[in-house]
Amino acid sequence: MTGFQPNRREFLSLAAGAALAGAAGVPAYATNTHRFAHGDFDISVFSDGFLTLSADVLLPDASPEVRAPILASLGGDMTGAQVQANVPLIRYGSELMLIDNGAGGNFQPSTGRLADNLTAAGVDLASITRVVFTHAHPDHSGATTTADGKVLYPNAQYYVGQAEWDFWTDKDFESRRPAVLHGFAKGAQRDLFAVEGRITRVKEGDEIVPGMSIINTPGHTPGHISVELAGRDNLIITGDACTNDVIFFAHPQWHFGFDTDAELALKNRLDLLDRAASEKLKLLGYHWTYPGVGYAERKGDAYRFVAA
Repeated sequence: MTGFQPNRREFLSLAAGAALAGAAGVPAYATNTHRFAHGDFDISVFSDGFLTLSADVLLPDASPEVRAPILASLGGDMTGAQVQANVPLIRYGSELMLIDNGAGGNFQPSTGRLADNLTAAGVDLASITRVVFTHAHPDHSGATTTADGKVLYPNAQYYVGQAEWDFWTDKDFESRRPAVLHGFAKGAQRDLFAVEGRITRVKEGDEIVPGMSIINTPGHTPGHISVELAGRDNLIITGDACTNDVIFFAHPQWHFGFDTDAELALKNRLDLLDRAASEKLKLLGYHWTYPGVGYAERKGDAYRFVAA
């Protein structure tokens, strides 16, 4: 498998999370809740906090001179910057669904805010009926269980891409895959096996509820999926298929340091942005500027993010 693989020091730095809270006036995490209607769906975007990524992870293709203004625009410095974690809560009839569930206590200390933010908004965690994992990285699935091993959303059904399940739950993972991925695999196995009895493995075109379907967008992880919601200007919830709005709209040909298969991730990001611009689709990105909802508008050979 090809791709940019972080070295051990970068991985440990990511896990430890040397947070840049408050840099350049950027808030640590969104304290409001953005709400909007889309077709038959009512959507609220909650914050799980933020995470800090190194410059080598965010901008592996860029020279220091090019990196500097981009990192500054993200509120960071030459060592790295913080990015948000935006989790959509979707109501459809009696269904109350999360796309990803945040990090819980299993990632950087600046993440794991989702459950508290839901509770503060009056959402009973037991009322969540479905959780769809775009992929099983710890900032997206780490809140599946509490510190004592209890399932955090006890009445939910769970969904993950079949290829994602197959990759992370491979019993021979450690002998087949690079050592830098072993920590990710342990986290993914912790989260996926905790809900194995209530998890559905999905593929391209499968529906979660009517009007909510699965799109295959592999590359960031081998089984990464996005979620498309029918309505005027269909909405695609991208997960990490396009990791950041500031960087990858303006520089769609650049790689991202934590993509497992860098070239496949790049191809699928380009396809996603091209389709979104051509069809004027609405997008919602996990690590985009809060609330991460907007459109891709062509700008020369690149794109411009237009907030909705």
